[in-house]
Amino acid sequence: MPFATEIHPVPGTLADSTADLLVLPVPAGEEGPEAVDGVTDGGLTQVLPSSLADLFTHYALTGKPGELCQFPVSRDGGLVRLALLGVGSGAPDDLRKAGAALSRAARGNERVAVAWPGADDAAATAFAEGALLASYTFTYKTTAPPRSQRPAPAIDVVGDVSALSGPLGLGTTLAAATALARDLINTPSLTKDPEWMAARARETADGSGLGVRVWDERELEEEGFGAILGVGQGSSRPPRLVELSYTPENPTAHVVLVGKGITFDTGGLSLKPNDNMKLMKTDMSGAAIVLAVLSALSSVGAGVRVTGLLALAENALSGDATRIGDVLTTYTGRTVEVLNSDAEGRLVLADAMGYASTRLVPDVLVDVATLTGAAKLALGTGTGALYSTDDAVAAQIEAAGAEAGEPLWRMPLTEEYLPTTRSRVADLANIGTRGGDFGPAGATDAALFLREFTGGLPWAHLDIAGPGRSMQESGLLTKGGTAFATRTLLRWLAQR
Repeated sequence: MPFATEIHPVPGTLADSTADLLVLPVPAGEEGPEAVDGVTDGGLTQVLPSSLADLFTHYALTGKPGELCQFPVSRDGGLVRLALLGVGSGAPDDLRKAGAALSRAARGNERVAVAWPGADDAAATAFAEGALLASYTFTYKTTAPPRSQRPAPAIDVVGDVSALSGPLGLGTTLAAATALARDLINTPSLTKDPEWMAARARETADGSGLGVRVWDERELEEEGFGAILGVGQGSSRPPRLVELSYTPENPTAHVVLVGKGITFDTGGLSLKPNDNMKLMKTDMSGAAIVLAVLSALSSVGAGVRVTGLLALAENALSGDATRIGDVLTTYTGRTVEVLNSDAEGRLVLADAMGYASTRLVPDVLVDVATLTGAAKLALGTGTGALYSTDDAVAAQIEAAGAEAGEPLWRMPLTEEYLPTTRSRVADLANIGTRGGDFGPAGATDAALFLREFTGGLPWAHLDIAGPGRSMQESGLLTKGGTAFATRTLLRWLAQR
């Protein structure tokens, strides 16, 4: 759903603004009051209810990022609200938090104006990300929320327009891509089947100048995508594979992104408990993220060729569902014994990655998926798991995640666990077995399984099962799909 809030760079000073909420940035540290004095030109100092030093003492302000207090002040047009907003050190992470806090505090206002604290371009981009993503809403309610809960329609960033326009515009682009992915993720599965996702991909391709190809169930069978078909065969709504292509002038490399697209996951015959199943409309987050990334590559000026693959299926329970012990033949010809039908994500990824490694032969292969509960247990809901066969690629993506405020932690591809991926009757098993000296290793088993389909290419695997969903409204996040890794991948691809 489109953002209710827009961000505008505005020339002049805060005192010139007619907004109903005026915001002064407060850095952390003892220089806080003095720093605010530097941006209260044009008469704002005179309308404060007390001196800045007294206000700092009264509200126990520290300037930490996102800290905010507000109070009424009298101006020529009547009463308006004035807020002191903590911006910490002015670093991008601090401004992202400050932007999110401001956006939430500004609900119910018609227009907000914030004096730009003079931070760098990356901080301005981060501020826009925070302010916009915190204003994101998704609802099927038929009644409008009360005014106090409505995001402010406009946030004016007052300062040097020529310096701010580009960075704020980039932040808006990154946030808009994330919002597109969130919209797809949050759409109920009654609407969102594999063909619906393929239709959204066609629309996005048309609007973004991308190439697009869609395999239906007949074409998947003819070309040997046995794993995607096996996962989707229990549903009355057949699977799809979507290929999106972005090709700039004189591309410097070719990257393939693969996204897990399970539009609803019952677990199949390995049926999920209801509490877990309630979240499973979000199990196509990886595909949504890849689609959103492709949609914004031109806007961020990416100079690499990028192919996006959306592996789409509904994992349903029926008499046609894959049985435990069935053996599926993947696109590469490797056979997989299905020992748990709820470990379906790695199966659809295997077919898409096998196609990428054998037919597309990119320079780098990256997959993203809400894949394993084990990754969530290991890292919680704030950090994604990163596995990679290439140190340089891992370091680049990790750095891009840090810039985006989407932290990733590199996990080991422990070779001693490799025997747990083997089956007694097929080449591989889709869950860890107790072969070798070690038992199943959860997220690492899944990563080692996927590595079998990379063809030896430089590869990174993002398991976002923890940070891919939010159960509460907090910071940049709203309840539901987070689209975690969208802004990371866009930054990484723009920098390659």
